[in-house]
Amino acid sequence: MTTAILTRPAPTRYEHVSLDDQRVPWIAGTTMKVIELVLDYQTHGWSPEELRFQHPYLTLGQIHSALAYYWDHQEQLDDDIQRRLRKVERLRRQARVSSLQARLRSEQIQ
Repeated sequence: MTTAILTRPAPTRYEHVSLDDQRVPWIAGTTMKVIELVLDYQTHGWSPEELRFQHPYLTLGQIHSALAYYWDHQEQLDDDIQRRLRKVERLRRQARVSSLQARLRSEQIQ
């Protein structure tokens, strides 16, 4: 999880969401980005209650506020997710194969 220092968090109309200097939405009072919670929601299909169980430092109010922010800004955040996935894939292609990976591949253990 990435942390950032919010020099002057900008308020939003969502009680538990603030924007940093780069206009990235964060769950207020935490070091968690809205997009990180959304990825858990999308990847695992977790309900707000399950998200609360998995992230006990968040309140249900924070979770619902973050998800409401996502639904109201879905296109923008989905574009950001896709951009990040493309970057990861590009970096993965550029990475060298480690000696362990080479040995496992040679032994046909993947």
